[in-house]
Amino acid sequence: QVQLVESGGGLVQAGGSLSLTCAASGRIASGRTVRNTFMGWFRQAPRNERQFVAGISPTGDTTSYADSVKGRFTISRDNAVNTVYLQMNSLKPEDTAVYYCAAGDTYYPSSIYDDQGVYTYWGQGTQVTVSS
Repeated sequence: QVQLVESGGGLVQAGGSLSLTCAASGRIASGRTVRNTFMGWFRQAPRNERQFVAGISPTGDTTSYADSVKGRFTISRDNAVNTVYLQMNSLKPEDTAVYYCAAGDTYYPSSIYDDQGVYTYWGQGTQVTVSS
């Protein structure tokens, strides 16, 4: 079983930056470790559905982003420590949400990293609040 623990959320003014961390442990269904699977960040604002933010391939060489965060957010991973990061710059009030880390347990092409249905494991979330 995989455990994902997010940290780094908080309150920041518009235009500021935050860096989220997702620490992963355990093994995915195939018995491999989470460093062998794709991972992503999603967010959910009050009264809104959960939406894709960014995804990253197992090796980190392929990434994808929601249009709303392109050029401002950067996803990365360090497989040596089983950790995925989300660097968020130029934050806007509309970025306010609970941010969730997620991981898959089988291969999927990067073209569908934005589909939350392909993720099997989810963290508890960390709150990000951007004030105007």
